[in-house]
Amino acid sequence: MTVLDTTARTGRIAGINPVAKLGVSALIAIPLILTLDPVSASVALVLECVLFFFAGIGWREFWLRTWPVWLAAPLTAVTIALYGETSGTIYVEWFVLRISDGSLALALATFLRVLAIALPSVVLFITVDPTDLADGLAQVLKLPARFVLGALAGLRMIGLFLDDWRALELARRARGVADRGRIRRFFGMAFALLVLSIRRGAKLATAMEARGFGAPGRRTWARESRFGAAEWMLLTIGLAISAVAVAAAVATGAWNFILGPSS
Repeated sequence: MTVLDTTARTGRIAGINPVAKLGVSALIAIPLILTLDPVSASVALVLECVLFFFAGIGWREFWLRTWPVWLAAPLTAVTIALYGETSGTIYVEWFVLRISDGSLALALATFLRVLAIALPSVVLFITVDPTDLADGLAQVLKLPARFVLGALAGLRMIGLFLDDWRALELARRARGVADRGRIRRFFGMAFALLVLSIRRGAKLATAMEARGFGAPGRRTWARESRFGAAEWMLLTIGLAISAVAVAAAVATGAWNFILGPSS
């Protein structure tokens, strides 16, 4: 049973091999991880917004899927502003809190950096089907079949957690043990869900072994995972975004390599 949304998408990026989407996310993220400056992150974010138009998702779905990123980015920035490195003019100082020009600059860079790294990963993988991803990992990247198929089976079961939680809640209410003690009830249901998940995992492993998923030898695949011109084009776009962002940061003198002395 499929528990994840596999609705057909119409965007140009939607039909691209998931391995290419994984690669472009890495190409964009790696340079931004190596620096902490607002220029490279803001340039990358602007160029990514153009890429998002071809992702095949609507604005409503975009905001519904990415709201944790928009929530985490300002919270991270606030933390850096309060406890970041102090330099320049100090505006607020109280106990361990110190807001200065340096901490505010780091907060802005961190805010943009979180958005520029996280948004492509979320948006591009909205259109990824788990089976297509498993096919790509095994056939294109040549990862071990047992690891890929086991991860796919586990991913397919994630959607069942919510149904199991609701069933447990209804069962406890039917027995009259869910009316009070919310904290104790939560831990009791969490333990019951853990036991249920272990049992289901054991049954799933036995069923997969019975069907030959753990057999040695070369495995055949029902669907061919193709990696062609469209995938290479997407990787080229990701590389270009990173190159332009890094070049802009270096040209403006904002490049700040975090593994070395700050500029």
